[in-house]
Amino acid sequence: MPLTSTPLGPVRILQVEDCPEDAELQAMQLTDAGLEAEFLRVDGEAELRTALDAQRFDLVLSDLSLPGFDGYAALRIVRQHDPILPFVFVSGTIGEDAAVQALQTGANDYILKHSPARLPSAVARAIREARSEREHERAQKELMRSQRLDSLALLAAGLSHDLRNILQPLLIVPDLLATYSDHPRVHKLGQVVAESGRRGHEMAESMLSFVRGSRRDTEPVALATLFEAVQLLLRGSLPKHVTLEVQAPPADLVVEANFTEFQQCLINLCLNGIQAMDQGGKLVLRADVVRDGGDEWIRVQVSDQGKGMDASIRNQLFTPFFTTKEAGTGLGLISCKRIVETVGGKIRVESEPGRGTTFELLLPVPVAEDAELAVVADRAYTEGQGQRILLVDGDTTRLSLLANALASQGYDPMYAKDGAAALRQAEDGGMPALVIVDSDILLLSAVSLLLALSESGYQGPVLILEDPLQGRSYDDLPTGMAARTLPKPVEMGALFRAVENALAP
Repeated sequence: MPLTSTPLGPVRILQVEDCPEDAELQAMQLTDAGLEAEFLRVDGEAELRTALDAQRFDLVLSDLSLPGFDGYAALRIVRQHDPILPFVFVSGTIGEDAAVQALQTGANDYILKHSPARLPSAVARAIREARSEREHERAQKELMRSQRLDSLALLAAGLSHDLRNILQPLLIVPDLLATYSDHPRVHKLGQVVAESGRRGHEMAESMLSFVRGSRRDTEPVALATLFEAVQLLLRGSLPKHVTLEVQAPPADLVVEANFTEFQQCLINLCLNGIQAMDQGGKLVLRADVVRDGGDEWIRVQVSDQGKGMDASIRNQLFTPFFTTKEAGTGLGLISCKRIVETVGGKIRVESEPGRGTTFELLLPVPVAEDAELAVVADRAYTEGQGQRILLVDGDTTRLSLLANALASQGYDPMYAKDGAAALRQAEDGGMPALVIVDSDILLLSAVSLLLALSESGYQGPVLILEDPLQGRSYDDLPTGMAARTLPKPVEMGALFRAVENALAP
């Protein structure tokens, strides 16, 4: 009987049948009904297991009685391999009791060989139901994945906020060191500390960019410098039986990327390679320029001599939360993929069991004007004349450091941990020339505090320290109040310039 419903498209059917003639008759009946199918016949347990491991099938047709092997055993093997794969008995000996047992055991249907008219419709229905169930399962997994990512986003937001506060002193202290000492080694130490703080803040923001899918700023990155940083960071992670070979790229080989994100990407790939070489080996990091698909690309390769991966693992490498490690999160490689694709690149992997693994990053070659590394010149800031500045910040460490930094520049800071304390300071010590307030203060919001200060007579300028990812609105500020925002983490150079401009006559 021809199939009249929507075509199923190409399907692959596995026949567990010891009689070649019966298998051929089933195949002819299904193709005559309009089914576009490929067939594979097996007649023993070992062949069945091999076929299931080697190929993906849409349906299994099985005889009930087989020499040295029966249909119920075949059903158990199929269900262990794939609980959803449709399984239909086609037998000449099945009775009512056996049919009921077959369905109770997990078969989708049964067909009598001497009455095969129902075979095409039973096959089509079983395949459609399985596809529907798989789609439902996929939707459920996608929903769970989405919920886990939402939870991860909340966690990342909290961690990002806390890490920024913890790392904030690393951006403030170097300016204080420069104020209190002219020694060049102290200045160099301050630069190292400041760079560590900046990179730490960028890593915290990368957590948010992963779960939110936001694009981070890029910069010209010299691969030679990037490789040096990766090599330095990996020194403490190299086991004695693993050697690291970094093939230094030319000094002018530059990509347009975010330094911290790509540094983390390469470290992730290198650590994966190290963990894959439990018997020892060499990890190689290299870069060159290649042509691919008619275009020129900068190629970065991370190669190991580890145990390698088979096709089933390679196909799932970039699936969120997929991992082969006991303590793995399954987010490292999908994060690497996002980082590479964000700048218009692509990531590939070559691996075979026992032959190691090579990850290949293909990155766009920057245009000439983008490849020039920017140099930011130092700037001297005008010293204050004792102007009183009201600092309001709930983070005690940042509050103290900001106060010391402003005092070192000749200003007179007074500070408060919350909105209520700030109002008392203004009432007891007089109105300041400038208010610097953190957007996350307690007891009173930043807007409520500024409204209260305005009602008490304050008419000066305001600097609001704000996390740029929060995107708060300040439309309710008093009319005419000159307010501007400064992003957190606070950079002292930006703060000194903003204070200088706000207090300029």
